[in-house]
Amino acid sequence: MFSSEHLKGLTPFLATADAGSFTRAAERLHLSSSAVSKSVARLEERLGVLLFERSTRRLKLSDAGRAYYATCKRVLQELMDAEDVLAEHATELAGKVRIGVPASYGRLRVMPALLELCAQYPRLQPSIAFSDRFVDLFEERIDIAVRIGAPSHWPAALGQMHLGDEQLILCAAPSYLARRGTPASIADLDGHDCIAYGRGDGSPMPWVFPDVATGGQVEHRLASPRMTVGDAEARTAAVLAGLGVAQLATWLVHEHLATGAIVAVLPALATQGLPLYLAWPLARQLTPKTGTLLQELRQRLTIS
Repeated sequence: MFSSEHLKGLTPFLATADAGSFTRAAERLHLSSSAVSKSVARLEERLGVLLFERSTRRLKLSDAGRAYYATCKRVLQELMDAEDVLAEHATELAGKVRIGVPASYGRLRVMPALLELCAQYPRLQPSIAFSDRFVDLFEERIDIAVRIGAPSHWPAALGQMHLGDEQLILCAAPSYLARRGTPASIADLDGHDCIAYGRGDGSPMPWVFPDVATGGQVEHRLASPRMTVGDAEARTAAVLAGLGVAQLATWLVHEHLATGAIVAVLPALATQGLPLYLAWPLARQLTPKTGTLLQELRQRLTIS
């Protein structure tokens, strides 16, 4: 059974491990070096192991000491997290929250939403990780993640909220169309400079178009793309530069469509892209901070 005995000596032990000596630990704790040394010795006696390897010149953690140090740090962090949860009941959207977002979508769509929220809630302290891989929310301590695309199955411990689906359109710069003409059909695309999305091995991804006959989608493989680019924002830059036609998600080019810097080509061929989700560990769903932030992000990111 847990008792107060388990807490005795932890603070001097952790301070000594962090400082590397009894003297420096004593200075941090405003105690005497002798008091810190005796406290650690009593802890070692209670545990029945040596936590430090001592010599006249150095003091370092033993193997057992390193394992005990890591456990103590983890437990103390969990206690701090528990206190944060209790504090949230008084100030719901405040404190630290770790958010994982896809790189381009995160910069172009999630960051503006988070900047609004930070202005609205001055005590909110988001830590934002940008990555296009499917991060492990538990291993990387992510509270909320935005995901483009869905896994083959959602882990039971994860909650998810569907924000809608991308819309993919063909688009080009007016300067390109003035120079090369506007394609009137899928067949015409083979005679145009096309900018494809590149897989990891450099091969181009096919474009997808709606299939009127089946209600699904059909692939259109590009014979010889003018350019293959493995980054969404870089493909947009190539289109803006007038280098060709690309199939892009509307969230990438929304502002450029509004200003006319990019125009839609063959708009009847607009089709559904990947689904977008909010995902979070279910264990954190009931905390006021996570619940409120999920709803705030849902309002700002849902695709109508």
